[in-house]
Amino acid sequence: MRVSRTLLATVLVVAALVFQVCVLARFQLPGAVPDLLLLTVLALALVYGPVGGCLVGFFAGLLADLAPPADHAVGRYALVLCVIGYAAGLTKPDTGQHRSATGPMFVVAAGAVSSTLLYALVGTLVGDTAVQDAGLGKLLFTATIYDLLLAPFTVPLVMAMARRLESDPLSGDGGPGPIGGADVSVRWLGGVGTGLRTRAPRRRRYGKAARLGQRSTLLSRSARNKAGRIKGVKRL
Repeated sequence: MRVSRTLLATVLVVAALVFQVCVLARFQLPGAVPDLLLLTVLALALVYGPVGGCLVGFFAGLLADLAPPADHAVGRYALVLCVIGYAAGLTKPDTGQHRSATGPMFVVAAGAVSSTLLYALVGTLVGDTAVQDAGLGKLLFTATIYDLLLAPFTVPLVMAMARRLESDPLSGDGGPGPIGGADVSVRWLGGVGTGLRTRAPRRRRYGKAARLGQRSTLLSRSARNKAGRIKGVKRL
């Protein structure tokens, strides 16, 4: 990853973790806690792709494992977010831009369910059954609902900042920016179209000159075909 990407990802991940631990965790909501850190990783993965999403997910999960409220083994959430970030990055379109918010919202829902299941699976492998004791079905339902409600306020903002950095003319990436198409972060934020004029279709040529040009083209093609046949006979 570039230095600018690394700095932006570091700032966003640290800010999301601090806000989640200091604010969201104190609401005492039933079931799971809204996972702002997961939403940040998903948003960056949708812009950076699978490799960037994997690296950001591992870094974010490792910070969550080392945070003071953590009561699980170090590396457990890092593994989960690493896999989730890579999988979310695979959904990045070839053009680098998302045309609607349907795709990212589906990624958020799938990420919320997958992260909870993977976290519970890894816990089972290491002998931690806290998720099963709290009720896996309840955690899956509440985690998905909370993340979907929080996603429209966080994912488009993170994507817009990452996309703005990607479209910087001084950067060496040269990736497509938001001007090249309607990015989903602009659509979620209520942005309008780019205002670019589309190229008018070319007019067909009519008239005597066009007919003469077509006739000369046909004559030259017939001459080339006749010359080719004569050459073929000579070769025999």
